[in-house]
Amino acid sequence: MKLALRVLVALALTVPAMADAQPAAKAGSSAKTKSAKARSSASAGRAAPAKLVADIKPADPPILPSAEVARVARWVASSHDNQALPYAIIDKTGAALFLFDAKGEQLAAEPVLIGIAPGDDATPGVGNKSLAEIGPAEKTTPAGRFLAKFGLPLGGERILWVDYATSVALHPIPADAAKKERRRDRMLSPTPDDNRITFGCINVPRAFYAKLLRPRFQKKGGYVYILPDTKPIEDVFPRLRVQALVDGDESDQ
Repeated sequence: MKLALRVLVALALTVPAMADAQPAAKAGSSAKTKSAKARSSASAGRAAPAKLVADIKPADPPILPSAEVARVARWVASSHDNQALPYAIIDKTGAALFLFDAKGEQLAAEPVLIGIAPGDDATPGVGNKSLAEIGPAEKTTPAGRFLAKFGLPLGGERILWVDYATSVALHPIPADAAKKERRRDRMLSPTPDDNRITFGCINVPRAFYAKLLRPRFQKKGGYVYILPDTKPIEDVFPRLRVQALVDGDESDQ
């Protein structure tokens, strides 16, 4: 079966404390294949309806979207909520990122590393704390809709800030990440269960960041939609309620 997003489209800056910084993992094909299969089976109970899954082009090997990812993708594409900018949808539960161009066509699906602690809100003032001052429960990746832009540099290179106020950035695995954290192994592991390791930033594969994400976000930025892991999704993205009504009207016709 041919998988394409076009059907979905038709239906429709001082450096704050938490930033982790650079280079990352290059996925080995066998490890990545195991990871993709396990992630797909792990989310089987939450899988999107067949039509929506088919509408989203997977990576090779595929990382399939959950029902929530497919729902947000459909809302953004049909409402043009991305305002003609590229965008990414991050599924914290599945530890995966889905990248789209400005027209809503999916470009990639990649594994990610996220904040250690579950939770969808950043602790007030966390962006002003040093890493040593941040407690375990504060190491969350906040959920929501963010206009991400490249800004003040970290380690001599401009960084993509998702939420500058709370020091949440999107970047490859830091070169100085502790070996005992095994970030590369976690990113390539068979399940998303061990992908919580950062202070809140989102780590992505280095090749994906350099070849696909950075070239599209570096000029004007883009939107990042981070799905919740503790709150109802409609509380984070209220417009999904409207989209549900639209979808219901279309199904009745």
